[in-house]
Amino acid sequence: MLNSDDGSRLECSVAVERVGGASSGHAVQRRTIRRAAIVLGRDEFRELQLRVQDVRGGPHESFPLREFRLHTRFIKDGKCTVSLTPVNAQLLISDCPPDRLKTFLKTLSIKHEASKGTNLMSERARMRVALPRSFETISPVQIKDVQKANELRSKVNAPLQIRKGLSERSGNRGIEGRQQMKRARTDTDSSPVNALHPSKKPVLSMPVAQKLSKEQAAVLNAVLTGKNIFFTGSAGTGKSFLLKRIVGSLPPKSTYATASTGVAACHIGGTTLHNFAGIGSGSAPLEQCLELAQRPGVLQHWTSCKHLIIDEISMVEAEFFDKLEAIARSIRRSTEPFGGIQLIVCGDFLQLPPVTKGKEKPFCFQSRSWRKCIHMNMELTEVRRQTDRTFISLLQAIRVGRVTEEGTAQLLKSANNPIERDGIMATRLCTHKDDVELTNENKLKQLPGPVRVFEALDSDPMLVKTIDAQSPVGQVLQLKVGAQVMLTKNLDVQRGLVNGARGVVVDFLPGNQGLPRVRFLCGAVEVMKRERWTFKAAGGLYLSRQQLPLKLAWAISIHKSQGMTLDCVEISLARVFESGQAYVALSRARSLEGLRVMDFDPRVVQANPDVLLFYKKLRRERLLLQSSMNDFVGKNKENKAW
Repeated sequence: MLNSDDGSRLECSVAVERVGGASSGHAVQRRTIRRAAIVLGRDEFRELQLRVQDVRGGPHESFPLREFRLHTRFIKDGKCTVSLTPVNAQLLISDCPPDRLKTFLKTLSIKHEASKGTNLMSERARMRVALPRSFETISPVQIKDVQKANELRSKVNAPLQIRKGLSERSGNRGIEGRQQMKRARTDTDSSPVNALHPSKKPVLSMPVAQKLSKEQAAVLNAVLTGKNIFFTGSAGTGKSFLLKRIVGSLPPKSTYATASTGVAACHIGGTTLHNFAGIGSGSAPLEQCLELAQRPGVLQHWTSCKHLIIDEISMVEAEFFDKLEAIARSIRRSTEPFGGIQLIVCGDFLQLPPVTKGKEKPFCFQSRSWRKCIHMNMELTEVRRQTDRTFISLLQAIRVGRVTEEGTAQLLKSANNPIERDGIMATRLCTHKDDVELTNENKLKQLPGPVRVFEALDSDPMLVKTIDAQSPVGQVLQLKVGAQVMLTKNLDVQRGLVNGARGVVVDFLPGNQGLPRVRFLCGAVEVMKRERWTFKAAGGLYLSRQQLPLKLAWAISIHKSQGMTLDCVEISLARVFESGQAYVALSRARSLEGLRVMDFDPRVVQANPDVLLFYKKLRRERLLLQSSMNDFVGKNKENKAW
């Protein structure tokens, strides 16, 4: 599904509803186009129009954009309704890549606001001019469009603010005065921009997504051309960021974003691979797993899925992957690998291996079906988390199980790093979950003063365990003044309020809610309010949790730290029990200055030999592919010259 990148065109499903009069509000005619193109443009009178057409051909339909409202509650699911009030029609957009939809709606809003300064022609004037019908796709948004839109918007809002001020100064003028104030508020809320961002100030900005690196762009292009792809990279190369862009670029109805763990699934707005598959732990025989996968709620996943994303693939064992591949072929009645589903697989096999009890289990790449399912292997090499080249080199060596004498000396020296600042202490990374809980409980008890308890609001209290498995925040959060905390959500990336940002509780606001004020290492002091997390559960059910975006941070587990960037971290590697664990822990740190390693022993630095061999083969294949491509390009140039 290809779309224009400039925000002027969408390809999606759309239902065009012609609505009855204002008194009825009922749809009287409905036309559904499964594969529609919606294009934003101008007619022969330079007025904004939305043109809707079936991409397979047929007549188009155009709608004037003089007045409209946007309903964007389900924009993350690729859904939106455009209500065109003057013509009593509405467009119900669905199954649209969410990132494309957001860009399109922002472009539409900016162009609409910027055109408000021009006088619209009456129908009579249009008939007199008698210009031939035309439609021209709108030009990309320019900075001057944004500036003009904001200027016009401020002029419109200024009289409303003056009227409101006059109403307040005039005192109690009875019902008429109150109605006037209500009307003023309604007018300001009717803008399509407020529909997009109801809680934000009405200031528009350029619809620009954060730029991808060349490597990331190459992966995204491979995905959009339908390739089954495995992409990898060391910690901090932007794998999760790229996955979110991939999710936002694919049609939601047929795309399932999954991960091997609940926390990783939450990061990309998806569900766990086990929830998607519906076969429990997958330890049952294949026939039994196949029966489980054919239950009504689960079967729909398998039949509707066209793009399956799997994050943290290193923790998926070979036998489970093979069972999924066999189930996909059986349920979809296809002989193609994985039943014809496009696989977008991501992870780093040099990080955490499959979680097992006792006997070590094979990695996913050692499964029977891996090579026939994966068409392309790509690697991200540009590290973005750390900027110090010395530290990056040290981490890259540890990733492959090597540590030099110089590296050992640096890590031993870090034990004396004074990384506490402004009352914010180092977070200790632990290998075992029990150590984390015990440390945080004891440290909280040792603080003076009363405990404040914050309980989450869950969409379904009966499914707390399911929500707990995917949520980055607990059902109950206990805090005191002086509690060491960590942010669990990106609130303001520009100010450093990102997932993993460290802080300390300085006080609580007065009143019933008693919200905590937190001072962060980045310098920001913020009142923490409840945030919402939404999760996909089995059977397509949506669950949500509202809770403060905080967790106690005297200690966290290495497993739970995956994907995080930590500014001040203390690590004890004495109890490391598996390959890659030391690397995962050390690579969470942003810098050597913010890292303190206790009792470092170079013997804990290990990399699985099978994984090292796998990566060696991948790189050899990539070099051969690049060499043959260069030869091909060279021969083509020679032929053209001849």
